Amino acid sequence: MLYKFKLFTPLFATALCFSCQNAQESVNANENMENDECLICGAPLEYLQVGDTMECEICHKRVFSTVRCTNGHYVCDECHTSGVDSVIGLCMRETSKNPIEILEKMMNMPFCHMHGPEHHVLVGCALLTAYRNAGGEVDLHKSLLEMVRRGKQVPGGACGYWGACGAGISTGMFVSIITEATPMTKESWGLSNKMTSEALDRISKTGGPRCCKRDSYQATLAAIDFVKAHFGIEMEKPVIKCSRSEINNQCLGSECPFNPENR
Repeated sequence: MLYKFKLFTPLFATALCFSCQNAQESVNANENMENDECLICGAPLEYLQVGDTMECEICHKRVFSTVRCTNGHYVCDECHTSGVDSVIGLCMRETSKNPIEILEKMMNMPFCHMHGPEHHVLVGCALLTAYRNAGGEVDLHKSLLEMVRRGKQVPGGACGYWGACGAGISTGMFVSIITEATPMTKESWGLSNKMTSEALDRISKTGGPRCCKRDSYQATLAAIDFVKAHFGIEMEKPVIKCSRSEINNQCLGSECPFNPENR
């Protein structure tokens, strides 16, 4: 059964606040690191079983966290995603019906790192844009603002600590936005949760450790199939060949479904 929804009420888009210029300067200073780990010194990250209150090296805000680098540096999620608002302009100009193509353009922007909570925003934004371009009815600008607001609420490390990858959750947010789901709706509530579950199921089959690129691809592919089946909107679905394995210290190599050798 196909469901069609149209946005009748405005989304409650809040003013988006991003980190100061120092955050981007710090990121830019580390753009040429061989591998993308700590934004401050390039050392590997360590994920703690028991977290602690840490001070962000960029904005100096103190936040409870379970991740830091092996040299003790911590960068908060807000600073880590500094610049993510620039995807709104890209998406508003985009004409592609291919969410993977749009996602790749966003991943190539200066603010996006190999791993990080920015992917929790990017997946949903790419899907909203391709959905609109493929004929879906949505107020794209308001929806993108709402996607950024919601996606930024999912912290880095959710995949391991919550048991729910933020890229997968982003697909559920996408469906929630286009169907105007709330905790009190019926069909749209069910569809949003089903979308998240199907994305997470696809992500889980590869296993860990996490790769934010791989998981974003998996989530987006699941959403392409889901939207065609439930909404009758057909977005383009490409063959994906990863080009970033050399900058991922935890790359699965030939075990990754997007390794060029497997395509």
